[in-house]
Amino acid sequence: MPSFRLPADVKNSIIKVCGRSFWYKQPLFDMFARAGIPENHYLKYEHEPKFKIARQLIDDLESMGEDGLLLQRRLLTELCKLRALPDTEVPDRDAGLDALRELKRLGQEHDLIAKEERERARRRTDDAEAQIQQARERDRRLRELCETFREMCISSDHQARGYGLEDLLKELFGLFELRFRKSYRAEGEQIDGHFTFGGFDYLVEVKWRKDRPTLQDLLAFKGKVDRKIESTRGLYLAVAGFGEEIIQRLREAGPTNLVLMDGYDLTLILEGRVSLVDALQAKADRASQEGLLYFPLVKLFNRKTNGVKQSPKN
Repeated sequence: MPSFRLPADVKNSIIKVCGRSFWYKQPLFDMFARAGIPENHYLKYEHEPKFKIARQLIDDLESMGEDGLLLQRRLLTELCKLRALPDTEVPDRDAGLDALRELKRLGQEHDLIAKEERERARRRTDDAEAQIQQARERDRRLRELCETFREMCISSDHQARGYGLEDLLKELFGLFELRFRKSYRAEGEQIDGHFTFGGFDYLVEVKWRKDRPTLQDLLAFKGKVDRKIESTRGLYLAVAGFGEEIIQRLREAGPTNLVLMDGYDLTLILEGRVSLVDALQAKADRASQEGLLYFPLVKLFNRKTNGVKQSPKN
């Protein structure tokens, strides 16, 4: 929708308010900043009188097209919000107040304030609708990924489903605006994935086999993580889950920087029961605050209201 131009009398009234209702320049510049006007647009005139600063700025914004017209209207809105003079040391307070009253009168006469409010409401509505559409599209794609995962679970081609899981994870992370790097080799080591979350780098190990990981499997992955920069953590995804004894032995082996996820955790995320972001945050929080290397996501739910079977404690 094209932005409407301010009438000439309104622009002149804005200039008068800037010159008569402000005494010091800094409060005027603060007003420009609240309207969202970049400081380089007005600071280049900072040595000029206030009237000239305002006139030059209005003209400059006019020449910027739609973006500049929007900033003009925002400036009008911010000035009309004033209930008193921003500077108590204005020499002619009556002239400053008269200029402010005249601007508000013109704004109402031209229905500009109401138009600006309607425009802002329209933008909020458009943003809300875009967010709703994005959420619907993510839910739709999550359902497809969930169905893909179920088909992979019954597949007899174990090697293909392992690679397929990496592709699934990359798309899953992308749905939540997290960049996921698929498998790569670093200094001779195979890394199944990498992502950044909460200020930490996470290496990913994916295991999809009948048997659960052994302590040696987990320690080998921990070694890969330990050889990276200090802020690196590891996410170990084992579709078959983890044995309680192995988790306890890993904890007893010393400080660790691993977070564990199983196939049921992944299913809850793919089913939309918990977002990937909330899942990662919950696991990281329990690991750092309580020392729980494996926190089943099912524990996030109220078992009575959701009827979800709880996993055994680790």
